[in-house]
Amino acid sequence: MDRAPVPHPNYDSLQSSLEAIAQWIRRYRHARATRNDLMNCSTTDVANMARELKITPDELATLARKGPNSADLLQKLLFALGVDPNGLEHDDPLVMRDLQRLCTTCGDKRQCELDIANEAIDYKFRDYCPNAFTIDAILKAKQ
Repeated sequence: MDRAPVPHPNYDSLQSSLEAIAQWIRRYRHARATRNDLMNCSTTDVANMARELKITPDELATLARKGPNSADLLQKLLFALGVDPNGLEHDDPLVMRDLQRLCTTCGDKRQCELDIANEAIDYKFRDYCPNAFTIDAILKAKQ
């Protein structure tokens, strides 16, 4: 009479939902910890860091809240467009830093991920990417 357990028909969707919630919690905790690290710095230290990065202290706080992986999608975008992200960072670190800054604050990451996955990024990114102008200049210079 020992019967194998019958899996719940919605187990996969439940597992996926739980993983998404866990990932959100990890990102939230990390962003909070990063923000607290910045809050532990003096106003002068924050101003000095911001000045070195050539941004305002408010922009630095915004970037810190987003976390260290918030511009990771930029690497995939550049690679999908045929641009070597490491080469760009080596050749022009200020341009790369600006691209990362804008990518960090972008609100269209999901669309970007979908377009990269569907191999449609080369003509769709211009509709929403805050880096479109700079990336187009990089692509044109590459020709």
